[in-house]
Amino acid sequence: MLDLFSHAIDQARTQIEHLRAELEQHNHRYYVLDDPTITDAEYDALMIELRNLETQYPELITPDSPSQRIGGEPPKNVQQNLFEFAETEQRKGRKRLDAFAEVVHRTPMLSLNNAFSDAEVLAFDARIRETLGVEIVEYAVEPKFDGLAITLTYQDGVFLQGATRGDGATGEDVTENLRTVRAIPLRLDAQSPLTIEPTSTSVRPEPVEGQGTAINSASTAHASTGSARAVELLEVRGEVLMFKADFAKLNAAQQDKGEKAFANPRNAAAGSLRQLDSRITAKRRLSFFAYGVGLCDGAMLPEQHAAQMAWLKTLGLPVTDLCRVVRGAQGLLDYYRDIGEQRAHLPFDIDGVVYKVNDLAQQAQLGFVSRAPRWAIAHKFPAEEAETILLAIDVQVGRTGAITPVARLAPVQVGGVVVTNATLHNEDEIRRKDIHIGDTVIVRRAGDVIPEVARVVLEKRPADAQVFVMPTHCECGAHLAKQADEAVWRCTGGLSCAAQRKEALRHFASRRAMNIEGLGDKLVEQLVDEARIHTPADIYTLSLDQLVTLPRMGEKSAQNLLAAIDHSRATTLARFIFALGIRNVGESTAKDLALHFGTLDALLEANFDRLQQVRDVGPIVAQSMVDFLAENHNREVIEQLRLYVSWQEHQLAEHLPLSGLTFVLTGTLPTLTRDEAKAKLEALGAKVSGSVSKKTHYVVAGEEAGSKLEKAQALGVTVLDEAGLVGMLGETE
Repeated sequence: MLDLFSHAIDQARTQIEHLRAELEQHNHRYYVLDDPTITDAEYDALMIELRNLETQYPELITPDSPSQRIGGEPPKNVQQNLFEFAETEQRKGRKRLDAFAEVVHRTPMLSLNNAFSDAEVLAFDARIRETLGVEIVEYAVEPKFDGLAITLTYQDGVFLQGATRGDGATGEDVTENLRTVRAIPLRLDAQSPLTIEPTSTSVRPEPVEGQGTAINSASTAHASTGSARAVELLEVRGEVLMFKADFAKLNAAQQDKGEKAFANPRNAAAGSLRQLDSRITAKRRLSFFAYGVGLCDGAMLPEQHAAQMAWLKTLGLPVTDLCRVVRGAQGLLDYYRDIGEQRAHLPFDIDGVVYKVNDLAQQAQLGFVSRAPRWAIAHKFPAEEAETILLAIDVQVGRTGAITPVARLAPVQVGGVVVTNATLHNEDEIRRKDIHIGDTVIVRRAGDVIPEVARVVLEKRPADAQVFVMPTHCECGAHLAKQADEAVWRCTGGLSCAAQRKEALRHFASRRAMNIEGLGDKLVEQLVDEARIHTPADIYTLSLDQLVTLPRMGEKSAQNLLAAIDHSRATTLARFIFALGIRNVGESTAKDLALHFGTLDALLEANFDRLQQVRDVGPIVAQSMVDFLAENHNREVIEQLRLYVSWQEHQLAEHLPLSGLTFVLTGTLPTLTRDEAKAKLEALGAKVSGSVSKKTHYVVAGEEAGSKLEKAQALGVTVLDEAGLVGMLGETE
């Protein structure tokens, strides 16, 4: 009897695997290739057969089964395999999440700098050529999707986790929602090549200046034998979006139900992906395109971006056919104009194109600036414009006291969004553009994001149009003042000004600062208006009794907020410095200050000259630091915060044992991933570079090290294996 039962399970397993492979193939043809080969009824019949078998043999159910794309609560006795922690912790017994868990990205998801003109693109190309010392550069180019950036993690070829970009360092775990997106494979193509190396004599035509070549898997790389299952860990970066046709259907359904329509496909995609109930996401047809690799362990990738994209395509991941390889600035501009002409006819929204240096060794040589790579840029399309009436001009007070005039507009739709307010920047800008209250104005969304008043339609100016007069006092009663070298008026009230206090508290609690989830704009306003908090330190004295008495604040919400406040007590010195809201001190500068001084006490004791020794800190930033720390009130707040917030102090960079040494990692190490090796080296003060040069001190080489190892040997650079690296780390720690 046992043998019969075992035989039945084996037969069921074989049939289930066959059905899953067939259904995923049809999903790919329908949702990615837009070329279905069976009818919906035939597809449904296959799915019903699979579900019936899985119901009969629940122990054979796995998270990567096509039957698990429906969202909601998974079967209770899902097979516990490599997904055990994800399945039991993230999906167990829940039809609806209470909140999204935080995901720390293994490699940061960086943003891109923008270009809005041909001149900026030419300058970008010139900087690249000058830095690399070459006459012409090859670029991989692609459309800039107007969606939501995500990262997908595959372990042994099976979808493990998905997360939003968030602040670039951490995002939200939206794994369950991404499982419902049928364009995303739950299992990579097991028949696809694993290890891809660039060919020495590529069969693709060499692109010439001003012309583009399409990316395809056959023409950019060749592969060794293997299975996608053997890729230990693969992080794929890409964009979730909603096609125009699917957006129209969704809004029609919303209207039929008497619910609010979405403003544009991007908002619809973002709102759908961030549903706490994954069954809602499953009902909305989202799409996905991959545009890069964040991390890959277990495979030797080609050293060109375009070839990597071709490989992702062979794994079954959607890659747009609009990708190209071009040469030189003229090639970039030709591609921009070509895609611009196609934009209106594309099935999805784009807001520009992206240019990336194709060679990864050159990317590593170029490096990064702040939160963006130097080797890539987004060339945005011209902002969309619309005409409306300027009804009034109000002023807003920022956290540094800056007074910003804001136009109140008759509602107008610009780029799919209803705009009622727009920035006027400052008083000088109002005078330059000759803007009067009552004017007919042209409004645009600068970079398709921030609404601004572009110009006045003078021929439509009414007789009763009024000249704007900047107020002399802030709403707090303090005088406004403007320094001779600035165009901005500022409130002199400091933190005695409630408006500045609110903005300072919003900044302190923001995601990139102390990351206190739930302490948003409205709650900050309530807490300040009711005198519950005056300084950031007061946040940590809030009690449940104080919070539950606030309007629209239930006990559960209050408990969640207190938990988020408690979670923020353990932070980093860089985040703490940034959270203080010091004028001209952004996130990148805060990191530089933390790394340079190591401790808060050392930073507090620094004078103007000492501050200017910090990387990228000039006289303006140094003076801002001096001015901030000269205020006794600011010092008092810092000392109060130290009672509630803590972080691990850093050893000074110049005192670390590997300071001044440059390492290059290449190939696959036996036990350490590249990220682990890099983290260990950087923790000891070493610089880890992506390319070998005369300035390289050590190359750490694993299996299939390739050209970097050859170059190191040619230059006489010391080569270490993993054992040598571990030995060095052990001696220096």
